[in-house]
Amino acid sequence: MKYVSTLLLLLVLAPTGRSQTSFPVARPQRPIPAVEHIVIVSIDALRPDLALLADMPNLRSLLKQGAYTFWAKTTAVSITLPSHTSMLTGVTPQKHGIEWNRDLPFSEPVYSNVPTVFEMAKRVGYTTALVAGKSKFNALCKPGTLNWVFVTREVKCDNAEVLVNAVKIIEEKKPDVLFVHFPDADGVGHAKGWGSPEQLACIEKTDRQLGELLAAMERAGMRSSTFMIVTADHGGAGFSHGADDARSRHIPWIAVGPGVRKNFDLTSSASLEVHTEDTCATACYLLGLPQAPYFDGKPVTAAFELAP
Repeated sequence: MKYVSTLLLLLVLAPTGRSQTSFPVARPQRPIPAVEHIVIVSIDALRPDLALLADMPNLRSLLKQGAYTFWAKTTAVSITLPSHTSMLTGVTPQKHGIEWNRDLPFSEPVYSNVPTVFEMAKRVGYTTALVAGKSKFNALCKPGTLNWVFVTREVKCDNAEVLVNAVKIIEEKKPDVLFVHFPDADGVGHAKGWGSPEQLACIEKTDRQLGELLAAMERAGMRSSTFMIVTADHGGAGFSHGADDARSRHIPWIAVGPGVRKNFDLTSSASLEVHTEDTCATACYLLGLPQAPYFDGKPVTAAFELAP
């Protein structure tokens, strides 16, 4: 009997494979029970001052509904794949090991050295989904960690294709944990320049697509029970972005949802500096998952009305 119990436990905790879903798993106790879904939206290359300069009514409405800072920091390398991996694992690139920024011809897939938030959430029975507009995001799609995935088969696709697939997953699946990546502003920045009229127009269009994403959450009955973070992987200057340049490293970080302070500027606490690794740590906190001892990020508890 002891052998059978041990075998069942191993199957439940297995990080990959379908067998883990064969046995019901008791979900952890959550600090804010009203939070039933986590949605993380990354607008690739959204430099904070451009978010304020552009006409972004949907993003501005989130500021009034939640807690925010336009002085958050991404990784020192300030490039897409390492920064997104840090966002979704809670550790720096030196720890997660994804230090390149393109699809590489490995003979076998290479994934992060530490689990993503999807893997940690799925182990305890949450459903997970990822929608991304660049093929390099396959590095975040470790088998068995995501229930639903859309990653473009091309090097990249546009925001419209990301939106269609994200809306479909939201309305049909209502995942517990969802990540959505909008790629367009980055491509326009590289082609036309950061802060160019073309990039500002693209950012404004992205805001309308953010509004459509929010509308899909409303139709699915998820909006009132969702904690949402809207952020970015990096900023940029000129026609690129790079290592430890303040114009590349600063990102917006906006949190809305049950229990979140409204219209609250997180810079009101001089000692608080939000980092991209905090996104994963905050999601884990709300899911009732333990803070891994190796995390570099910390939950942004100052964002909540009843901060511990």
